[in-house]
Amino acid sequence: MSKRQKRQSNNVRTLENDYVRSTDNKTQYSKKQKVRIRRRLLAFGLLASVILVLLISTTFSQNKRLAEKQQQKEVVMTKLDEAKEQQDMLSLQIAKLEDDDYIAKLARKEYFLSDDGEIIFTIPGEEEKTEKSDKNSN
Repeated sequence: MSKRQKRQSNNVRTLENDYVRSTDNKTQYSKKQKVRIRRRLLAFGLLASVILVLLISTTFSQNKRLAEKQQQKEVVMTKLDEAKEQQDMLSLQIAKLEDDDYIAKLARKEYFLSDDGEIIFTIPGEEEKTEKSDKNSN
């Protein structure tokens, strides 16, 4: 701009009437409203982001805890299966021990008892065979 135009623009005076004052007030009010809206949006955005971070961290911690509980469940289920197998085995043994023929056979085998007229012969077991082989190798 030239010097002449600058001088003319500086010489411009604003009108002092109701219309100009009301439009100035409206523009100032709208500027204040925009500032308030920006502040509210910023506050809401911060609040929403904090809540989102909390929700995400809670979700991750719950997923981690769920995985740990699932692993514990698998360990407990394997122990339960082992206990059930042992219970089945013990139930079968109880059923066998209620049978008189099985008890008689077990007594003959473990305690070298015999029926009338039976003769029991002892054959050296594997323990004696392994002791002899250890002595020979030394």
